[in-house]
Amino acid sequence: MATTPLSPELLEVASRIKELRQICEVEPDFMAENLHISLRQYLDYEEGRDDIPISTIYSIAKILKTDSTTLLTGEGARMVDYTVVRNGNGISIERYPGYSFSSLAINFIGRDMDPMIVTLAAKDGLPDLVTHGGQEFNYVLEGTVVVVIGEKELVLNEGDSVYFNPALPHGQYAKTALAKFLTVINE
Repeated sequence: MATTPLSPELLEVASRIKELRQICEVEPDFMAENLHISLRQYLDYEEGRDDIPISTIYSIAKILKTDSTTLLTGEGARMVDYTVVRNGNGISIERYPGYSFSSLAINFIGRDMDPMIVTLAAKDGLPDLVTHGGQEFNYVLEGTVVVVIGEKELVLNEGDSVYFNPALPHGQYAKTALAKFLTVINE
Protein backbone atom coordinates (compact mmCIF):
# COMPACT_ATOMS: atom_id res chain seq x y z
CA MET A 1 0.00 0.00 0.00
CA ALA A 2 1.23 3.51 -0.80
CA THR A 3 3.16 5.15 2.02
CA THR A 4 2.57 8.65 0.66
CA PRO A 5 -0.62 9.98 -0.89
CA LEU A 6 -0.78 9.63 -4.66
CA SER A 7 -0.68 12.77 -6.77
CA PRO A 8 -3.97 14.00 -8.27
CA GLU A 9 -2.68 12.95 -11.72
CA LEU A 10 -2.18 9.35 -10.58
CA LEU A 11 -5.59 9.26 -8.91
CA GLU A 12 -7.05 10.33 -12.27
CA VAL A 13 -5.15 7.51 -14.02
CA ALA A 14 -6.58 5.00 -11.52
CA SER A 15 -10.08 6.36 -12.09
CA ARG A 16 -9.70 6.13 -15.90
CA ILE A 17 -8.51 2.53 -15.62
CA LYS A 18 -11.52 1.57 -13.51
CA GLU A 19 -13.93 3.39 -15.81
CA LEU A 20 -12.50 1.83 -18.99
CA ARG A 21 -12.44 -1.64 -17.40
CA GLN A 22 -16.13 -1.25 -16.53
CA ILE A 23 -17.00 0.04 -20.01
CA CYS A 24 -15.20 -2.96 -21.53
CA GLU A 25 -17.10 -5.24 -19.12
CA VAL A 26 -13.90 -6.81 -17.79
CA GLU A 27 -13.91 -8.15 -14.25
CA PRO A 28 -11.21 -7.12 -11.75
CA ASP A 29 -10.18 -10.75 -11.18
CA PHE A 30 -9.53 -11.14 -14.94
CA MET A 31 -7.31 -8.05 -14.82
CA ALA A 32 -5.38 -9.32 -11.79
CA GLU A 33 -4.89 -12.75 -13.31
CA ASN A 34 -3.60 -11.33 -16.60
CA LEU A 35 -1.31 -8.88 -14.79
CA HIS A 36 0.02 -11.75 -12.62
CA ILE A 37 -0.81 -9.91 -9.39
CA SER A 38 -3.26 -10.53 -6.59
CA LEU A 39 -6.81 -9.24 -6.83
CA ARG A 40 -6.13 -7.10 -3.72
CA GLN A 41 -3.11 -5.49 -5.41
CA TYR A 42 -5.11 -4.78 -8.57
CA LEU A 43 -7.96 -3.22 -6.58
CA ASP A 44 -5.45 -1.11 -4.63
CA TYR A 45 -4.17 0.25 -7.96
CA GLU A 46 -7.65 0.87 -9.32
CA GLU A 47 -8.90 2.58 -6.16
CA GLY A 48 -5.82 4.82 -5.90
CA ARG A 49 -4.52 3.18 -2.73
CA ASP A 50 -1.19 2.21 -4.32
CA ASP A 51 1.07 3.62 -7.04
CA ILE A 52 0.75 1.87 -10.41
CA PRO A 53 4.12 1.09 -11.99
CA ILE A 54 4.38 2.43 -15.54
CA SER A 55 4.98 -1.11 -16.79
CA THR A 56 1.64 -2.16 -15.27
CA ILE A 57 -0.08 0.77 -16.99
CA TYR A 58 1.31 -0.50 -20.32
CA SER A 59 0.01 -4.00 -19.53
CA ILE A 60 -3.41 -2.70 -18.49
CA ALA A 61 -3.64 -0.75 -21.75
CA LYS A 62 -2.91 -3.94 -23.73
CA ILE A 63 -5.53 -5.93 -21.85
CA LEU A 64 -8.14 -3.19 -22.37
CA LYS A 65 -7.07 -2.78 -26.02
CA THR A 66 -6.22 0.90 -25.72
CA ASP A 67 -3.11 3.04 -25.81
CA SER A 68 -1.36 3.96 -22.57
CA THR A 69 -1.88 7.59 -23.65
CA THR A 70 -5.61 7.19 -23.02
CA LEU A 71 -4.98 5.90 -19.50
CA LEU A 72 -2.36 8.53 -18.66
CA THR A 73 -4.04 11.61 -20.13
CA GLY A 74 -7.66 10.76 -20.83
CA GLU A 75 -7.08 11.54 -24.51
CA GLY A 76 -6.01 9.33 -27.38
CA ALA A 77 -2.73 9.62 -29.27
CA ARG A 78 -3.17 11.55 -32.52
CA MET A 79 0.00 11.37 -34.61
CA VAL A 80 0.90 8.61 -37.07
CA ASP A 81 4.02 9.71 -38.98
CA TYR A 82 5.82 11.77 -36.33
CA THR A 83 5.33 13.76 -33.18
CA VAL A 84 7.34 16.68 -31.86
CA VAL A 85 7.59 17.59 -28.19
CA ARG A 86 9.07 21.01 -27.57
CA ASN A 87 11.40 21.62 -24.61
CA GLY A 88 9.48 21.28 -21.36
CA ASN A 89 6.19 20.33 -23.05
CA GLY A 90 6.10 16.57 -22.47
CA ILE A 91 3.17 15.10 -20.56
CA SER A 92 4.40 15.20 -16.95
CA ILE A 93 3.26 12.95 -14.15
CA GLU A 94 4.48 12.99 -10.56
CA ARG A 95 4.45 9.37 -9.42
CA TYR A 96 5.25 10.37 -5.85
CA PRO A 97 7.19 13.20 -4.17
CA GLY A 98 10.70 13.17 -5.55
CA TYR A 99 9.93 11.07 -8.66
CA SER A 100 8.32 12.48 -11.77
CA PHE A 101 8.53 11.73 -15.46
CA SER A 102 7.75 13.55 -18.66
CA SER A 103 6.64 11.39 -21.58
CA LEU A 104 8.17 12.49 -24.86
CA ALA A 105 6.19 10.45 -27.41
CA ILE A 106 2.81 9.97 -25.80
CA ASN A 107 1.01 11.50 -28.78
CA PHE A 108 2.36 8.94 -31.31
CA ILE A 109 -0.12 6.21 -32.26
CA GLY A 110 1.17 2.64 -32.02
CA ARG A 111 4.60 3.49 -30.62
CA ASP A 112 6.93 0.62 -29.79
CA MET A 113 9.09 2.65 -27.41
CA ASP A 114 8.34 5.07 -24.60
CA PRO A 115 11.03 7.71 -24.12
CA MET A 116 10.69 9.68 -20.89
CA ILE A 117 12.71 12.19 -18.90
CA VAL A 118 12.73 11.10 -15.26
CA THR A 119 13.50 13.61 -12.52
CA LEU A 120 14.60 12.26 -9.16
CA ALA A 121 15.18 14.04 -5.86
CA ALA A 122 17.48 12.40 -3.32
CA LYS A 123 15.63 10.31 -0.76
CA ASP A 124 16.51 7.90 1.99
CA GLY A 125 16.48 4.20 1.26
CA LEU A 126 16.47 2.08 -1.85
CA PRO A 127 13.74 2.51 -4.45
CA ASP A 128 10.92 0.02 -4.84
CA LEU A 129 12.10 -2.45 -7.46
CA VAL A 130 9.87 -3.20 -10.45
CA THR A 131 9.93 -5.61 -13.37
CA HIS A 132 8.43 -5.46 -16.84
CA GLY A 133 8.92 -6.96 -20.26
CA GLY A 134 10.96 -5.68 -23.17
CA GLN A 135 14.19 -3.74 -22.85
CA GLU A 136 15.18 -0.52 -21.09
CA PHE A 137 17.80 2.16 -21.69
CA ASN A 138 18.78 4.89 -19.18
CA TYR A 139 21.03 7.87 -20.05
CA VAL A 140 21.96 10.33 -17.29
CA LEU A 141 21.41 13.95 -18.28
CA GLU A 142 22.14 15.63 -14.95
CA GLY A 143 23.48 14.63 -11.54
CA THR A 144 24.27 11.10 -10.40
CA VAL A 145 21.79 8.21 -10.64
CA VAL A 146 22.18 4.83 -8.99
CA VAL A 147 20.51 2.10 -11.04
CA VAL A 148 19.74 -1.02 -9.04
CA ILE A 149 19.47 -4.16 -11.18
CA GLY A 150 18.97 -7.28 -9.12
CA GLU A 151 21.83 -7.33 -6.59
CA LYS A 152 23.94 -4.80 -8.54
CA GLU A 153 24.08 -1.04 -7.89
CA LEU A 154 25.47 0.88 -10.86
CA VAL A 155 26.51 4.49 -10.22
CA LEU A 156 25.97 6.57 -13.36
CA ASN A 157 27.11 10.16 -13.82
CA GLU A 158 26.14 12.71 -16.45
CA GLY A 159 26.73 11.17 -19.89
CA ASP A 160 26.76 7.56 -18.60
CA SER A 161 24.17 5.03 -19.76
CA VAL A 162 22.96 1.51 -19.13
CA TYR A 163 20.91 -0.85 -21.31
CA PHE A 164 19.34 -3.76 -19.48
CA ASN A 165 16.76 -6.51 -19.21
CA PRO A 166 13.89 -5.03 -17.16
CA ALA A 167 12.56 -8.49 -16.32
CA LEU A 168 15.19 -8.26 -13.56
CA PRO A 169 14.00 -6.34 -10.49
CA HIS A 170 15.26 -2.78 -10.94
CA GLY A 171 14.89 0.82 -9.83
CA GLN A 172 16.71 4.14 -9.82
CA TYR A 173 17.53 6.73 -7.17
CA ALA A 174 19.39 10.04 -7.09
CA LYS A 175 22.81 10.10 -5.45
CA THR A 176 22.88 13.91 -5.79
CA ALA A 177 20.22 16.37 -4.60
CA LEU A 178 18.58 16.23 -8.04
CA ALA A 179 19.16 13.95 -11.02
CA LYS A 180 17.58 13.61 -14.46
CA PHE A 181 17.85 10.76 -16.88
CA LEU A 182 16.36 9.77 -20.21
CA THR A 183 14.77 6.35 -20.16
CA VAL A 184 13.57 4.54 -23.25
CA ILE A 185 11.40 1.50 -22.59
CA ASN A 186 10.48 -0.98 -25.28
CA GLU A 187 7.89 -3.49 -24.12
